[in-house]
Amino acid sequence: MPGLTIGDTLPNIKAESTHGKIKLHDYIGDSWAIVFSHPGDFTPVCTTELGKMAEYAMQFQERGVKLVGLSCDDVQSHLEYIKDIEALSICGRKVEFPILADPTREIIEQLNMVDPDMKDSSGNPVPSRALHIVGPDKKVKLSFLYPATTGRNMDEVLRVLESMQMASKKKIATPANWKPGEPVVITPSVSQEEAKKMFPQGYKTMDLPSKKEYLRFTTV
Repeated sequence: MPGLTIGDTLPNIKAESTHGKIKLHDYIGDSWAIVFSHPGDFTPVCTTELGKMAEYAMQFQERGVKLVGLSCDDVQSHLEYIKDIEALSICGRKVEFPILADPTREIIEQLNMVDPDMKDSSGNPVPSRALHIVGPDKKVKLSFLYPATTGRNMDEVLRVLESMQMASKKKIATPANWKPGEPVVITPSVSQEEAKKMFPQGYKTMDLPSKKEYLRFTTV
């Protein structure tokens, strides 16, 4: 079956975690959330990823985002593994987000987070590096799916999160290579009259060969 994609509702998974038993929807509440899987505890790339996620946790928290990790290891393995992650942190950050345990592989199969090309020592496929950004409505707003061999970039996760949160409040979109603080574009559905009211700070309409006034930059 296909994995989660944009617009899908995140299943209300119940699982043991490093924070005890968790029902996902209750844990997320009315917040945004990032749900991400890693192939396995005590592996090199995963250690760097979870360490970076811990380092960025405060920035996510400031934006009203809750973090949830997941792998097929059991809770005791996660708790021992966290010691390694924290020992390598250059900022002294603690892993304060829960990591779900899925030793039976039911969750990764339900979410189709399996990487068929990578297997553990027992020959079982391991989870892919999946990451879903979920809105307060429990619907998936963005999905990243990386192979087990490639670590994720937390700056990019933060960038797209800021883009989506802004777009959820204003009728804007972010252009290619956009970074927080840079100009954004007004969505085409907004008329010129509406744009003047919505963006009193002003905006710049690009003069294009087509003479269509669809590319309008503004600041927010």
